[in-house]
Amino acid sequence: MSISKIDKRITVEYLIEKVEGQYFERKGIEESGLKPTKLANEIIGMLNADGGIIVVGVSEQDGVQDLKTMNTNLIDRYRKICFDFIAPPANVELEEVILDSGELLFIYHIEQDYERVFCRKDNEDVYIRIGDSNKGPLTREEVRKLEYDREIRSFEDEPRKDFDTNDFEEKTLEFYKKQLKFEGDYKELLLSRNLAIRDGNEVVYKNSAVLLFAKNPDKYIPSSCARYIRYDGVVAKTGVDHNVIKDERFEGCIPLLARDLQKFIYASLRDYYYLDVEKGRFVKISEYPEEAWLEGLVNALCHRSYNVQGNCIYIKHFDDRLEISNSGPLPAQVTVENIREERFSRNPRVARVLSDLGLVRELNEGVSRIFESMEKSMLAEPKYYDRNNTVTLILRNKIADHEKAIPEIVMKKVESMWKHLNETEIEILSYILASNGATVGQLSISLSKSDKVIRGYLNKFCLMDVLEKNTTKKRDINALYSIKRS
Repeated sequence: MSISKIDKRITVEYLIEKVEGQYFERKGIEESGLKPTKLANEIIGMLNADGGIIVVGVSEQDGVQDLKTMNTNLIDRYRKICFDFIAPPANVELEEVILDSGELLFIYHIEQDYERVFCRKDNEDVYIRIGDSNKGPLTREEVRKLEYDREIRSFEDEPRKDFDTNDFEEKTLEFYKKQLKFEGDYKELLLSRNLAIRDGNEVVYKNSAVLLFAKNPDKYIPSSCARYIRYDGVVAKTGVDHNVIKDERFEGCIPLLARDLQKFIYASLRDYYYLDVEKGRFVKISEYPEEAWLEGLVNALCHRSYNVQGNCIYIKHFDDRLEISNSGPLPAQVTVENIREERFSRNPRVARVLSDLGLVRELNEGVSRIFESMEKSMLAEPKYYDRNNTVTLILRNKIADHEKAIPEIVMKKVESMWKHLNETEIEILSYILASNGATVGQLSISLSKSDKVIRGYLNKFCLMDVLEKNTTKKRDINALYSIKRS
């Protein structure tokens, strides 16, 4: 049962169990009391980032506590915290909640602000929330970058008086209502999430609402679509050598765009096999882990500069790599060097909704997961480039230097004989499969075995039609042994 009149998702279980992240923080009561200045810093951090919720009176270790056990003067300072410590005046609503069991909690509902940078009244320190922690005080240069990004961010907050409500994608709105457990109509929902404003008796929707919930946002915001281009080879060619073999355009609101692109790209990627040494089985995997390219795609949809019109999101698929590009540059304090650690939303209202829908990770996990999933798949580290007002993520595969097709008959032979192989034989096959071939000398050095021993095992595998010796000479110390192709 909800304990909040402002956010129906908030229950006691929610406050205790929810993982702290970009939009949520809990503060317990220390013996000496939570210092108002520290709490003010946390609120400033959320104001300068994406907004969120801070609950005071819930501890990760002890669960629900009771503010009434604290000094009444300290409780009053919590009530006046925005007035006493935060400048300029902030859009923070304090909700005092008394639970059925009698405990008093404070819930601060903090709204993001596009036009202003917030600081402490007493010392002018500026903070910003990144993931589950507060960063600051910021340097002058960091504050300057924050002010610059305010100008870009304001685009998603601009009202669209020309928007026709018949263009809403109602199924997506209905799904969003269910996710938030919201009671009321779509107008009230979007007003409550700052995706719309009241203009007299009229409700005016913002660019963020158009991007998130219009059937075709491109009608109002040109180039808010995405293009997938498949090239034959590893470079893009033009003229008579033009090598585009597929060019698809995708339109729709961001949640559906992400879904449609996910299905299409998944079907477009190639598979290859690797040998599970412990099980002795060939396992089929995609050329790129889905976690990596899907996170990269959603990040592009979420963080692109939609005010820069003319360039849509591009997914360029080459034989050896996947490139995902969106209009940039990287926001605020984020650089290609610190992108795994830093976080700042280019479109915080869009990011908040996508987080509610489960499409965007908290704690900057999205970028970290791209790196981690590529590493687990033993692929090259992802690379980000910030050039010519465009941010590009590059994922590289192993298909270019991997066996593109292992004959089924060979896979069956290897799997059937696996339990009868000794340790050296397993190491030889594993090495050749991983390296797409090997010489006697390479295997001898790697396995610390004599050439004679290695050659004996290689000849055995050749007689079994598992390997083949690639040379035209009878005796060739540099002959390459590889999986038999036919």
